[in-house]
Amino acid sequence: MSIITKMIVNADAEVRYLSPGELDQIKIYVKSSERRLRLVQVLTQSRDRIVKQAGNQLFQRRPVLVSPGGNAYGNEMTATCLRDMDYYLRLITYSVAAGDVTPIQEIGVIGVRQMYRSLGTPIESVAESVRNMKDIVSSMLSGEDSSEVGSYFDYLIDALQ
Repeated sequence: MSIITKMIVNADAEVRYLSPGELDQIKIYVKSSERRLRLVQVLTQSRDRIVKQAGNQLFQRRPVLVSPGGNAYGNEMTATCLRDMDYYLRLITYSVAAGDVTPIQEIGVIGVRQMYRSLGTPIESVAESVRNMKDIVSSMLSGEDSSEVGSYFDYLIDALQ
């Protein structure tokens, strides 16, 4: 849900018009939309690189994952791990586009710990893979862009822990 939608829903629930402060927030949101969309485009166009590099880093730091008996052992399981990383990167692009963590919160976090536990997947490895993606993305972007996108990675990392 975008900040605009949230404000409208809140104002309507209170049976009132949007306040001057809310209108100012909408102006800021609209002004930043071109930048957010540019960031989404960068992430989307670089997704293969981001996921592959982050996966390689994860498997180098945690070789037990790709060893016999590990959660990412074999081509099929490694591909599944990389698919999950791509999924989280996609959720981050949704949140950057919306300017809000709601897509991560509603689509990607609810029940995730229970799911990974039931599958025997070490949640700390999932969080580490997201941290790796954040580091790679940070190296690709300027300070302000990196900070904005990084906040969504941080939200997801915190939610996974």
